[in-house]
Amino acid sequence: MKTLNVLAVILAISLNCSCWGQSENNTEKETISQAGNIEVYYFHYTRRCVTCQAVETVSGEAVKELYGETIPFTGYNLDETEGKEKAKELGISGQTLLIVNGDKKINITNEGFMYARSNPEKLKQVISDHITPML
Repeated sequence: MKTLNVLAVILAISLNCSCWGQSENNTEKETISQAGNIEVYYFHYTRRCVTCQAVETVSGEAVKELYGETIPFTGYNLDETEGKEKAKELGISGQTLLIVNGDKKINITNEGFMYARSNPEKLKQVISDHITPML
């Protein structure tokens, strides 16, 4: 019985963390920006959990609500050619929520997965906190 409980816990943890393990890294990436247009990208795979889907939905809605059509939000499937090409262009290796302004890249994947389901307003605030100063 004890072995069964341990196996159940391991299975639950591995399923919960499977999406997080695919992100390029857990730190914010920033480089010096000369100029450019702000864009928000969400890279994902075909097979996605509820949280993965929520990250895309909440982020897309937040960008549209906050900035209308002035800042595009685009989702890319990393299992498709177009998604692979865009990921290579931006240096993405896994599921990533990314704000791009010229050469500046801000990776907010962790915040996306942390807040998309439990506190969507917080994710909206994180997006705003990063984009608004660039305007």
